[in-house]
Amino acid sequence: MSDVYLFQLASQRTQWLSSRQALIASNVANANTPGYAARDMQPFSAALDAVHVAMTTTNPGHVAPAIDEFDPGRPAEDAGADATLSGNSVNLQDQMVKLGDVNRLYQETTGIKRVFHQMMLSALK
Repeated sequence: MSDVYLFQLASQRTQWLSSRQALIASNVANANTPGYAARDMQPFSAALDAVHVAMTTTNPGHVAPAIDEFDPGRPAEDAGADATLSGNSVNLQDQMVKLGDVNRLYQETTGIKRVFHQMMLSALK
C-alpha cells in the first residue's frame, strides 16, 4: 500500500504539521525573549502548488478541465503580530489559534488516512 499516493501525501502533511507544531512551540517558548521574531512555516498548499499533477481522461469523450480551474486564489497568510517595545513579535493568542489549527488538521489527516485504509481493506476482501 506504500505506492498509494494518498498515503504518501498524508504522511508528508503529517510531517509538515509536526514541524509547524514544533515551530509554534518555539515561538511560545520565546514569548518573553527581547527581539525574538515570531516565525511560521510556508503553507502546505504552497508545497502542493509546486507539484504539477495532471488530470487524465479515461474516455475520449471526457472534457479535460482548463488549467485556470485549478487555481482557487488562496489568500496569503498574515505576516504576524506587531513587535512590542522589547522587539518581540510573538502574540500568544495567535500562536494558540495556530496550534488549534494544527491539531484540527492533524485529526482531519489521520481520519482520512484511517477511512481510506479501511476502504482499501474492504476492497481486498
